[in-house]
Amino acid sequence: MPLTRRQLLGAAGAASAPLALSACGGFSTSGGDSGSSSDSKTITFTTWGTDSELKGFRDAIASFEKANEGVTVKLNSVPYEQMFTTIDAQLQAGNPPDVFRVPYYTFGSYAGRGQLLDLSTHLPDGFSDRFTPQAWAAVQNGQKPFGVPHHTDTSVILYNTEMLDKAGIRDIPKTIEDAWTWEEFEAMAVELRGSMPKKTWPFAYNWQGNGVTRWLSWLFEADGRFLSEDLKSAAIDSDAGRKAVEFTQGFFRKNLVPPNSSVKSSTYAQDIWYSQTCAIDWAGAFIIPDATDTLDFDWNVTFPPKDVRCAGDFGGNALVATKAAKDPELVAKFFDHVTQEEQMRAFCAGASLLPTRKDLVESGIDFDVRPELSPVFVAQAGAVLPQDSGQVASPSMSNIITVLKDQLEEAFIGGRSVEDTVKGLQDGIGAAVAQ
Repeated sequence: MPLTRRQLLGAAGAASAPLALSACGGFSTSGGDSGSSSDSKTITFTTWGTDSELKGFRDAIASFEKANEGVTVKLNSVPYEQMFTTIDAQLQAGNPPDVFRVPYYTFGSYAGRGQLLDLSTHLPDGFSDRFTPQAWAAVQNGQKPFGVPHHTDTSVILYNTEMLDKAGIRDIPKTIEDAWTWEEFEAMAVELRGSMPKKTWPFAYNWQGNGVTRWLSWLFEADGRFLSEDLKSAAIDSDAGRKAVEFTQGFFRKNLVPPNSSVKSSTYAQDIWYSQTCAIDWAGAFIIPDATDTLDFDWNVTFPPKDVRCAGDFGGNALVATKAAKDPELVAKFFDHVTQEEQMRAFCAGASLLPTRKDLVESGIDFDVRPELSPVFVAQAGAVLPQDSGQVASPSMSNIITVLKDQLEEAFIGGRSVEDTVKGLQDGIGAAVAQ
């Protein structure tokens, strides 16, 4: 059965990617067999999703089938926590689906192991031109496309209007150009801290679990990197790396965030904000419908702070084909269809997600729920550079995630020094890419 949005918030941070085969669970299917079909006119497609995401996929599939007589796409809905154990088991057994959905930070693991179809010769001429550079960079491996960027998401600041107003904080940035600097944001948070009860905090950051990749936004804002340009060595031992570690370590040292909101915490930032024990939360656009339905306080959004430049996390998911896909040309035709302007607009508007097409980014989209918030998310997603999203698509990313969790937890909760943390990150990332 599909996840609710509240369940997905937790699952997205907790699930490992990809998980060990020994942890394999079964399918919860919706509409078809779990593996490949012997019918060459049938595409098997495995995904997880919220109700609105699954509706978007079903609508796109219906449109594709109508336009291609005799073709069937079997959509298999899998609980998120079982998604990648099941895919891994099928890949090892030799009966994977033709197509599956994958987060960008997991994409590189599958592409790097040679398990995905190289789409270079199957996609139509000029296909890459429809996407933003950062989106296209996120599906490359060895400078070849092994997936299509179906949608993205990025974190912005969600704030409790009343809590900021009570603290006298009313000058909220309205454009990305006017975003708070790091220093301005910290000053605002300190001001909030002074106006709050002890068990309430200025903000919580959404870096729990595999969401630790969102910490990299601070590194990118300082104009740093964690990998070299060729993605083959660590590059976080830099002034920017030290600056990002020191600044974010200060969140805990200065009592600006709840102690239980560290990267290895089982408490998610969204739940802290929902309970009104913090005034500000970082979150993606997909939270909007759930927050609108659930919360009984006024809230709004604004842009994350900037340092040397604006930056953001490149969330969302790609669609990939397995190397064993029966009909690569038919799969490419399906990818072409679901990333057309009409299909992507409908999917993103209904699911509160962000487009990867240039034309939709330029024209903007309106979410079905709280459409006035769409421009903030779209503008913030534009702050992600190809050099940022390309690093996150590294084949070594699953191992790098473990390094980030371990080292940042020691810095935030264990009091480890900035220098030791950066050295640990550099050594750990270097070992990860060398494997």
